[in-house]
Amino acid sequence: MRKAQVERNTKETQIVLSLNLDGKGSFAGTTGVGFFDHMLNLFACHGSFDMVLDVHGDLAVDSHHTLEDLAIVLGDALDRALGNRIGIRRYGIFYCPMDEALSRVVIDLSGRPYLVYDVELKAERIGDFETEMLREFLYALSVHGRMNLHVTNLYGINSHHIAESVFKALGHALKGAVYVEADSDKVLSTKGVL
Repeated sequence: MRKAQVERNTKETQIVLSLNLDGKGSFAGTTGVGFFDHMLNLFACHGSFDMVLDVHGDLAVDSHHTLEDLAIVLGDALDRALGNRIGIRRYGIFYCPMDEALSRVVIDLSGRPYLVYDVELKAERIGDFETEMLREFLYALSVHGRMNLHVTNLYGINSHHIAESVFKALGHALKGAVYVEADSDKVLSTKGVL
């Protein structure tokens, strides 16, 4: 079973997250940021991941510490659940439309973190979500998940639609990348390791 539970406690946040890469797409818990809970629910659903989280953060300051630390924990859980990464497809790509918006996410679970981010959200906030946190979340996820992550919004007008298309595409692309090839017992790399 490709599962992991990670706990992180700081003076700013206390987070426990459980992740099952071979789940049914269920999400439970709250970050305290309603719109972001909606995004995580979409990510879990479209990735077929089961995710349970318990998050307490200093939201009286803003959402930065909470969402960045959550990305650290999610990335660590992903890395642990993947183990030695033997047999995984490694690469994932998905284009996701949401009404007028279209976003593309491309992933390489190479073990070498890098984020390319080309998304412009015109609204400063979507509900209680500070939109500049999208990049911060994805950056921390790429580093701690040890993935090369390219996120592009090709076009769109409504910031809610754009963010939603990004998280749905992220779920689908990661689902493809973590998929275990039935006939493979090796790492997909000429180096022999990821």
